[in-house]
Amino acid sequence: MKKLFILFIMSLLCMTGEVQAQIRGKNITITVTPDHKDWTYKVGEKIEYTVCVLKSGTLLDNAEISYEMGPEMYPDTKKEMTLKSGTTKISAKMQKPGFHKLLVKATVAGKQYKEWCSVAVSPEKIQPQAQCPKDFDEFWKKAIEQARWTALESHLEFLPERSTPEVNTYHVSFQNDCWGRRVYGILNVPTKAGKYPAILKVPGAGVRPYGGDEGLCKKGVVVLEIGIHGIPVIKEQAYYDNLFSAALKDYWFNGSNNRDRSYYKHVVTGCIRAIDFLESTPSLNLSSAWDGKNLGVCGSSQGGFLTIATTALDNRVTCYAPVHAAMCDHEAALKGIACGWPHTFYQQKSPDMKEVECMRYYDGVNFARRITVPGWYSFGYNDNVVPPTTMYATYNVAGGEKTFSPYYQTAHFWYEEQYAEWFDFLLSKLKK
Repeated sequence: MKKLFILFIMSLLCMTGEVQAQIRGKNITITVTPDHKDWTYKVGEKIEYTVCVLKSGTLLDNAEISYEMGPEMYPDTKKEMTLKSGTTKISAKMQKPGFHKLLVKATVAGKQYKEWCSVAVSPEKIQPQAQCPKDFDEFWKKAIEQARWTALESHLEFLPERSTPEVNTYHVSFQNDCWGRRVYGILNVPTKAGKYPAILKVPGAGVRPYGGDEGLCKKGVVVLEIGIHGIPVIKEQAYYDNLFSAALKDYWFNGSNNRDRSYYKHVVTGCIRAIDFLESTPSLNLSSAWDGKNLGVCGSSQGGFLTIATTALDNRVTCYAPVHAAMCDHEAALKGIACGWPHTFYQQKSPDMKEVECMRYYDGVNFARRITVPGWYSFGYNDNVVPPTTMYATYNVAGGEKTFSPYYQTAHFWYEEQYAEWFDFLLSKLKK
């Protein structure tokens, strides 16, 4: 009977997924580390990387590797070698400010592994290549004015299943820049009546549902998290996957040769209209509302760009925090320098000049120059999607009080500590 009972329990555990083999990590790993703890060098200074190929955490003898290195996105050195003891040192120099990258690949038992490391070279001297149109301010002023010709016509749907005794959650929508084109999002408000600081969360690239931020709201802020595609944000993931593979595939290139037809024109105005919506919350019969005085904006990747753009265009924003902001310094690629996502002109020998001119209106650099409020910037030196060269170039010209918090080893993701620091900054500014 005892054996039968044990078998019965084991079968139940298996059925519920409690007893399953989990696949985690790799037995073969590569490490690439610089000899400066701050991952930062000066122009002309020797950079020395230590490369290790490991099996089960120990050096792998006679490891076959290939590597390429040079300014990020533009490697100028490629070699192959055998590491008899599983490790070696590789040296380099850069004669211009920027980021130097070493990419190492190892083939073991027919399978390829890779790792990389990017280090800063006189990063405080990196300057953007983006040109700014003379009518940049006029263009965006007119775009926002025209968007506001359309009434908000806000709609709120209470979501009891996402609400708690401390936080009320709503699926909201409001009109953007023309009749019928709506912005959808999730609104979290404290259940305790009152007026609170607010945070607008703008999204990274892609098509997905959103859940708001109950935890952030519990800290005493109204939180509005928006989508950008004019579709509800509470459907099943499959709905968004289908759109992303068809109607919204590569949407970031839509209209990229015409400033008035660019996909991002209504995306940016939608962010401004989101603040208009927040400003209207005192009249929407909610338990609590934005105080109209303290507003932070934050986002990562595409959302980092939208954070910078929204802050530059709307003086109601009092602080902002972009993480690895995309869409910065597009034109750098035309001069053989790392460019921002989506790398529109990368390796283009004869770019469409209409596209070049259009993208100047949608370059984070040109928005950053116009910012006057406190900002917190963070990004990783190993980011292959948003090159740190573009981030430093943007940070160096951004106006207003600013703080830089690097997380050297991260790529296009963040660490727990970085995520916590992100919102600690905003809360510290909003609750002074």
